[in-house]
Amino acid sequence: MKLQRKTRRALALGALAVSGALALTACGSDDTGGKNNAGSDSSTAASNSSIKCDDAKGQLLADGSSAQKNAIDAWVKQFSQACGVQINYKGGGSGAGVTAFTQGQVAFAGSDSALKPEEVTASQKVCTDGGQGIDLPMVGGPIALGYNVPGVDNLVLDAPTLAKIFDSKIKNWDDAAIKKLNPDAKLPNLKIQAFHRSDESGTTDNFTKYLKAATPANWKYEGGKAWQAKGGQAAPQSSGVAQQVKQTDGAIGYFELSYAKDMPTVDINTGAATPVKATVENATKAIADAKVIGTGSDLALQLNYNTKAEGAYPMVLVTYEIVCDKGNKADTLPATKAFLRYIASEEGQNILTENDYAPIPDAIISKVRTTIDGLS
Repeated sequence: MKLQRKTRRALALGALAVSGALALTACGSDDTGGKNNAGSDSSTAASNSSIKCDDAKGQLLADGSSAQKNAIDAWVKQFSQACGVQINYKGGGSGAGVTAFTQGQVAFAGSDSALKPEEVTASQKVCTDGGQGIDLPMVGGPIALGYNVPGVDNLVLDAPTLAKIFDSKIKNWDDAAIKKLNPDAKLPNLKIQAFHRSDESGTTDNFTKYLKAATPANWKYEGGKAWQAKGGQAAPQSSGVAQQVKQTDGAIGYFELSYAKDMPTVDINTGAATPVKATVENATKAIADAKVIGTGSDLALQLNYNTKAEGAYPMVLVTYEIVCDKGNKADTLPATKAFLRYIASEEGQNILTENDYAPIPDAIISKVRTTIDGLS
C-alpha cells in the first residue's frame, strides 16, 4: 500500500510539473499575426537574447497605434519571456493611445503622428517634476494599399487617381484614369469599395498627408487623424480595414504592410522611372530622408511624402512611442525604460524587418537610445 501511495504521489507531481511547464509556454506564445521572429523557437530566442531587464517588474498598460500592433506583439513576446513583465498593449488606435496617455491611464502610448502642442500641454499634468510627453520614433514602414479586384494581380495607381478614388470621384475599376495607368490589365466593370478608418488614426493622418503633398489640387481636405473625405466605407483599426478588403469584391483600403497578408498591393507611380512597390526596403529609403524637427528630448520627424527618388516608396509612416521625459510613475519607470531600451536596440529593430516593418535609420535610432537612458 505504501509503495502504491508513493507511486501515485510521484505521478501526480510529475503531472503538475508538466502542466506547469505547458502553462508557462502558453503565456509566452501568443500569435503576433506577423512572421514569428524569422521562424525561430521563442524559448531559444529568449535564452540567447541580450535583453537587459534591470529592475523591470510587474505589469505595463499601453495603448495606441494599431499600425505597430504586430511589432509590439513580437517584442512583448521576447521581452516578457526574458524579464517576466506582463505588457498589455491594446492597439486601439493613435487617438485612443494619446488620450489614454494624457489622462495618465498608460505607461506609454503609440502614435503614428507626433504630439500636437495642445497634447504636450495636456501631458504636463501627468508627467510630474516639470516633465512632458515626448515622441520617440520606433517603427517605420509603408502604408500599403491592399485591393480585391478579381483577375487583377498587378495594379499601378498615382496620387491624383488615389485621391479621386478615396474622395468618391472615381467610382468604377474600369475608369479611364485607371486604364491609362494599367494598359495591360483586364479591369472589370466593378464598383470601387474604398475603405477608410472609422477611428482616429495616425495611419489616416499619414495617408492623407501623402495625398495633400503629392496632389494638392485633388485633395483639399485639412487632414488629421479623423477621416474627412466624402463617401466610402469605414472599419475600425488596420486589422478591420484589411479584413473588409479581403472579403469585399472591388475593395481597396490603406493599412500597414504587415496587415496585407494574402492580398495584392498597389504599386505607386511617383514620377520616377518605374512604379514603386510597397516594401520594407523601399520605405526605408523614404524614411532616411526624414528630418528631426522636435526640440529638446522630443524626436518628432518631418517625412518627405513627395519624394520622387528611384525606389523610394512615398506613402510611409513612423510610429512614435510617447512617454514622459521626466516624472514617469515610479512603479512603472524601470519596466518602461527596459522595454523601450530593448525595442530601440539593434536586436529589437531587427525584429521589425522580420515582421514587414522598416527599422528606424541609424542616425535617428541612436538619438532615441540616448533619450531613453535619460528618462526619469
